[in-house]
Amino acid sequence: MKFAVIVFPGSNCDIDMFHAIQDELGEEVEYVPHTAESLEGYDGILLPGGFSYGDYLRTGAIARFSKVMGEVVKAGNEGVPILGVCNGFQILLEAGLLPGAMRKNRDLAFICKPTQLRVVNNNTMFTSSYEKDETITLPIAHGEGNYYCNEETLAMLKKNNQITFTYHGENPNGSLEDIAGITNEQGNVLGMMPHPERAVDELLGSADGLKLFQSIVRNWRENHVVNA
Repeated sequence: MKFAVIVFPGSNCDIDMFHAIQDELGEEVEYVPHTAESLEGYDGILLPGGFSYGDYLRTGAIARFSKVMGEVVKAGNEGVPILGVCNGFQILLEAGLLPGAMRKNRDLAFICKPTQLRVVNNNTMFTSSYEKDETITLPIAHGEGNYYCNEETLAMLKKNNQITFTYHGENPNGSLEDIAGITNEQGNVLGMMPHPERAVDELLGSADGLKLFQSIVRNWRENHVVNA
């Protein structure tokens, strides 16, 4: 499986994402600049964390107009697996690939620490290697991770099982309903604030994030064999 790590001006977790795919997962991966005009040939797309365009105006608000985002939206609509982490999640929200919006953390402070999550839905291409309701530990590092949506959108997320991860034990940022990660209705786009790519080896304090990437590859291979 071949992955693209999209690099925006201000991305700072692109190397972590690259390492997770190449060195821990053992799959092919390339950096793709924000100016790219095509994502042909990539089986999965990864939007890393950081501060795209300095987070000026609003997190992700400028990045969503990057040339490559037209191709990301196209790929998402075609069913290609897309993972947006932290700033990547914010960009996916701004681009309309996921519903809702991000607000500043409840305490108006940047938070950087390990946090516990509950796997709410393990029946997705991103979470099938986890057990339902499994508790995992991933690090967070954000100032605007307070997820919000209106009542109608929240009802839709629950009805379609689009809430993938919730914070467990402590809600660090005030996110609505403790939401830490959601998918689109089709299930091929996942946005999450915690960083799975920073938890792919016990040397990092946790390897719980590796299962997420393994889930993507396993799902892709199963579909690839079926469709071959």
